[in-house]
Order: sequence, then structure tokens, then C-alpha cells
Amino acid sequence: MSDTSPAAPQFADLGLPAPLLEALNSLGYETPSPIQAEAIPTLLSGKDLLGLAQTGTGKTAAFALPVLAGMDISLRATQALILTPTRELALQVAEAFQRYAQNMRGFSVLALYGGSAFAPQFKALERGAQVVVATPGRLTDHLRRGSLKLQDLRYLVLDEADEMLKMGFADDLEAVFEEVPEQTQKALFSATMPPGVRNVARNHMKEPAEIRLHSGSSSSLETITQKVWEVSNHHKLDAMTRLLEVEPVEAMIVFVRTKTASLELSERLEARGFAAAALNGDLSQQLREQVVDRLKRGLLDIVVATDVAARGLDVERITHVLNYDLPHDSESYVHRIGRTGRAGRQGTAILFATPRERRLLHVLERATGQKIEPQALPTADAVRSGRLNKLAGRLNDAREQSTALHQQLVSDLQELTSLDATELAAALLSILPSAKTLLEPVSDLPAQPPRKDRQFDRDSGLTRYKVQGGRKSGLMPKPLVDVLVKVGGIQRQQIGHIKLFNEHTGVFLPQLDQQALNRLAGAEINGIALQIKAWPLPEGELPPRDHAPRKPRRDFAKGKGKPPRKA
Repeated sequence: MSDTSPAAPQFADLGLPAPLLEALNSLGYETPSPIQAEAIPTLLSGKDLLGLAQTGTGKTAAFALPVLAGMDISLRATQALILTPTRELALQVAEAFQRYAQNMRGFSVLALYGGSAFAPQFKALERGAQVVVATPGRLTDHLRRGSLKLQDLRYLVLDEADEMLKMGFADDLEAVFEEVPEQTQKALFSATMPPGVRNVARNHMKEPAEIRLHSGSSSSLETITQKVWEVSNHHKLDAMTRLLEVEPVEAMIVFVRTKTASLELSERLEARGFAAAALNGDLSQQLREQVVDRLKRGLLDIVVATDVAARGLDVERITHVLNYDLPHDSESYVHRIGRTGRAGRQGTAILFATPRERRLLHVLERATGQKIEPQALPTADAVRSGRLNKLAGRLNDAREQSTALHQQLVSDLQELTSLDATELAAALLSILPSAKTLLEPVSDLPAQPPRKDRQFDRDSGLTRYKVQGGRKSGLMPKPLVDVLVKVGGIQRQQIGHIKLFNEHTGVFLPQLDQQALNRLAGAEINGIALQIKAWPLPEGELPPRDHAPRKPRRDFAKGKGKPPRKA
């Protein structure tokens, strides 16, 4: 009986223009993911869209491609606005737009987020950005200042809407919807559909088409153990060598960012005695197939690859995936680690992260729905033990293959050399290449102590408090800090994250006793009493990463120091 099931759709079937199809082909995209196959035609048709989809399902391309398809490149005004909950995600989405628009001359995209100076953002907006990717807090700041104009806006996308609501951005989102032109096409993506997200859709979208796709990442990745090794760029190669000596690796895909890096790393691994080869976009299809065939047949153990070259690679022998370089985005990470743990087999995914990159791990954990467990770098003793165990395994395998002729050869050698069994074994080991490594000195790599994101260090151990007064009453952070210092007796460096809402403000402070609370409750800013009270975060929730911690400032009004930057 013939198979009558419909063929999987191709990107060319979705109605995308040629420049975007060419870009997808050069990036190694083969077939659209389920969310892309449904969302792209819907958005191209002009309908509003409500999508239940997690990070890692390909949703960035699902909204970015139809948005780019509807761009008027000759118009420098902002035509698309993408809202994301965090700075990291804003940067990832902006980079994705840039990659997809590589064949669209004159295209510009700008990421706006807190914790950075306004001046460069003002200049970039004056030059014109057709797509703006922003966090809600910084976006509303620009709207209030009049630096971002939305009269030509065609598309509004809320990415990870549930996360934005969890982080307290409901008021900011409402302010954005008030500024958006009535005819703007809207798309909302969320991993879950709590009442808050449903209300946003009901109040601000026009009969949106609904797509409910549960991420396959949790099920497809459940056979993969994820680990992170914190290591500096300078020690990555040594760390990888040790990984290969302590982990039970049968075959490994190592991911790097560039074609040049794939060649250089594979050559350095070969020089260290490993069977390695590069796999990148410069290879012809014939050479690529040869590398994959050698990997399948066991003639290669390590392939150093770029994202484009390794898409669709399925080799049963791959027990490990190493993210030697951090991927550009979480979707790439999901694709990478999916090269192991195929068809129910167990696999291991290891990520090398420098201390500065550790703050990005929560994005990858959210994409996979799993914890990435931190691992200490192998010690010198662990390396020696790994080498010894591997040699012992080889000897045990060899014993099963040995014959009476081998035993007779040992007896003959003992007679000729006058060596006893121990001395003879030691002499044979001394000329065995794999045994020589056991005699090489091994030292511990420099420790890379965990370094948390500075803001999280700053807010660690602090309590969030809620004070009366916010944007509508004209409350600004500096007067609030002054009152907290003068009336509350709090040192400036003890004051953590401050977040302004329309009617109130959240601020992270040391635990205050009742006497300090009473003093502050009577203090006024702009004629409004603070009425300060504890406002704990929900269990397990972390403060938003949108803004940098506040630093003590010199009093410029009295002629001391430089003028403070606006924030």
C-alpha cells in the first residue's frame, strides 16, 4: 500500500520572497519547523497571531521572516517592533533579523535595552531603524522621551509574553499598545497561556489565529545530559583534551562559530593525536559526505563543525556534543545538542562558558526545559585515572584476542632478556604509545571560580520593597535614592535594582527594621508619602535583568565630578 501522507512543506511553499529563501539556504535551513510552517503563511496573510510555542521551536524565524517579507526597504522609519523580556533575548532576535536579511541591502535593525547609555540609541534611532527589538522598560522610556516614532509601524510582536508579565511589565505593555497605530498587525508568542496573556490578546488583537504547538524539546532532549564547564578562552583546548581523556567519548561533534576556527581546531586536535576533521560551509558536497562517512565508519572520532554544516547530521556513533563556542541563539543550541541522543539513545552535551557568558545559561535552560549542570574542570588526578582506565580497557580487550602464540612469545622474550613478568610488562609499556601518556606530567588547569552576574550579586540577599508613587507622579530614581539615604539611613551602595511602574516603584534594599520603615513611611517625594512596605518576589523568580545596578554618583550640581548620564 502506498504512503498517501502529504509531503513536509518546504520554505519555498510558504510564500516567502526570493532574497529570504536564498538567505535560509545559505544558513543551512532545510525544512520549516512546525511553528514556522503554520505561523509564516498566517502572518503573510495579514492576520493577527496568538502562538503557544517555547524557545527552541524556531519561533524567531516564524515571525522574523514574514515581517521582513513585508518591509519597505526604501522607507527608513520603524516598521516593526519586537518586544522581548531580556537584554540577551533582544540581542539574539536582532542578530537573527540581521542574518535573515543578509540579501536585503539597506536593511537596519536596532536593539534597545536598559543598563546602557541613551545617547548611542538616540543617534541610531535618528539614522533610522526599520526593525526595533526592545525590552519593555527601555522602550517606554524612549516613547516617553519622543525618541521613537511609531506612526509607520506595520508589525508588533510580543516574544515570550508570559515572561514579560511575570517580570512586572504589564503596565509597560499597556503603554506600548496605546502608542501603536490601529492598523498594526500583531503577533504574540508565549510558552504558556496564563490569564494575563489571554487578556492581552483579547484586549488588543483582532480575532487572532491561534497556533498551539507544544515544544518537542523536552521530550526529544530528555535522553541528553547537559553540562557546563566554566573555562577561559585561553584554556579551552586544554580543557577539551582533558574532556576526551575523562569522558567515555565514542564520537563527538564540536561546534565553533567560524569556518576558520573549525579548520584551526581540527588541525590542533590532529597534532595531539586525535582523529579529527573540519566540517564547514566551504567544503564541497562531496567532501562533506566523505567526512560524514568516515565518522560513521569509525575512521574519525571528532568533527569540528559550524552550525550551517552540521544541520541535519545524524550519526549513531555520536555520544557527545561539545559547544566549544557559545551559539548565537538558543535555537541554534537546541539544534546543536540534538546531534546526540538520537532515537532514544543516551547522549551528553557539554558547553564551554567563560565567566562572562554564564549569565546566558538561563536562556538556554529555558529553551530546553532542563537544568545545565555545572561541572568542575578535571583535576590532574582525574586525567591520570582516565588514561589508566582507558589503557586497562584496551588490555582487557586484547586479552580476549590473545592466543597461545602470544603467550609463547612472552615466554621466549623472558628467556632472551632474563626479565621477570613484571619487568617485561614494564618494558613493553614503555614502548607502547598509548602508555607513554601515563608518564607525562599533568597539572591542574587554573580554576575559574563561578562569577554571577553583577546585578544578581548586588540584589542577592536584598529584599524587594514597594513604595507609593511611580511614573505618573513623576517619581525618579535619584530623589528616591536621596530619601532612602537621608531618611532611611541606608548607604547608597546597599541600594539595589529600582523599577518604576505607573503607580508605584519596586526597590531592592537590605532588610529594614520597623523603625526605619516608620521613618520612610512619613517621607514625601513630590508631595506623595512613600508608604513603603515589603514586596517579595514570587518563589523562584529572579529580579529582571533589564537595568544595571545603581552606583553612587557625585553631586554634579555642586560642581563635583562629571555630569551623570541619563538612565
